[in-house]
Amino acid sequence: MSMAANPAIMRAVETLGYRVTTGDVASQAGLDVKLVERDLLALASEAGGHMQVTESGEIAYLFPRHFRDILRSKSWRLRWQERLGKVWNFIFYLIRISFGIYLIASIALIGIAIMIILVALSSSRDGDSGGGDSGGGFIPTGGFGGNWFFFFMPDYYGPRSYRRQGTSKRGRSRGYESNQSMNFLEAIFSFLFGDGNPNVDLDERRWQTIATVIRNNGGAVVAEQIAPYLDDLGERFQQEYEDFMLPVLSRFNGRPEVSPTGQIIYYFPELQVTATRSKPNPVSAYLKELPWRFSQASSGQIILAIGLGGINLIGALALGQLLGDGSIAAELGGLVAFVASIYWLLLGYGTGFLGIPLARYFWIQGRNRKIETRNDQRQLRAMALNQADETVQQKLSFARQFAAETVVSEADLAYTTEQDLTEQELLQADKIDAEWQRRLEGRRPDKN
Repeated sequence: MSMAANPAIMRAVETLGYRVTTGDVASQAGLDVKLVERDLLALASEAGGHMQVTESGEIAYLFPRHFRDILRSKSWRLRWQERLGKVWNFIFYLIRISFGIYLIASIALIGIAIMIILVALSSSRDGDSGGGDSGGGFIPTGGFGGNWFFFFMPDYYGPRSYRRQGTSKRGRSRGYESNQSMNFLEAIFSFLFGDGNPNVDLDERRWQTIATVIRNNGGAVVAEQIAPYLDDLGERFQQEYEDFMLPVLSRFNGRPEVSPTGQIIYYFPELQVTATRSKPNPVSAYLKELPWRFSQASSGQIILAIGLGGINLIGALALGQLLGDGSIAAELGGLVAFVASIYWLLLGYGTGFLGIPLARYFWIQGRNRKIETRNDQRQLRAMALNQADETVQQKLSFARQFAAETVVSEADLAYTTEQDLTEQELLQADKIDAEWQRRLEGRRPDKN
């Protein structure tokens, strides 16, 4: 039975060049070392990977570059997941644009119903007095009513036309450049509900950064180096005992070590082993959460959405006045009767279209204040590390004694699943004989 491959581990293997150690993947993906060790072994077994073992017992995994194709050919679950993912993306896109379509349909239905009612009222009032032109003024000939193309291409008279005419100054604005791929229907959804949590990957970023900090320091760190990437450090006595380091130790299989002066440092043997030697990766001084944005739609699209929402709500309220007790809808029938039957749905949508973004705006303000507070706290811890006192300097010095990097070089391999065991023994016969000789000479005879 095929395994359900961990997408994060597969991405890490590809990013790291298809030859990895457990520490490499745990650092790249920010995952639990024990989970990575288990899933890497399973992935190598399923995807035709190979295990390489050095004489010191360190292990590296070598994967074929087409290992995803191998998994896909074996696993019907993986194939269906990919297909369902594409289908869901299409369905979600339809859901997103449906709110804009509904808005346009609502405005159109309300506008046509109002015109029909006004024409009917005008006709009944004037009778046969020759007031045939009385209804002509109710049909708009320009603006929103006469140019439906404007709904779908709101930038037609905006930055794009300026760029075509040579006035590139407005066309180069940041808002336009960053949002030119969002059409009007997508902008409506963005105006209503936003564009998702900007920190949805915060936990993943946190652990990736922590693992990178540990590796940059040779696998040995002090608590003050990790604190800028954590949130709640607990009460003051918990901070003194460095309880906040327990999740880090558990995730990356770390070990505490006490210095002769009673100071604690932490080292992580698995993160000291790598498949290839590399330079330290740059990391931010502290973990920074991104503020929530009201919408990624352009300012022009947001203004247009507010304008259309206002037209829709005012139109719905005006229609409610015209419908009155419903007798005119029963008399006219047809489209007017249909619109009257869904009137409360139209009014509810018109109210929610402006009410939801307004409530979301104030919610975002409160959320961003909390994010700013957490960012400030982490920044203060990073500044404290940069201004480390003598005690912290002693801890850092003691931690450096445990710093190390073990590279699993192919020249040092004692065994690999790429070749038959007998073939490997023939190729390494001299090395194996020397190893046995060393072991025999190291044995001492028993004394009676």
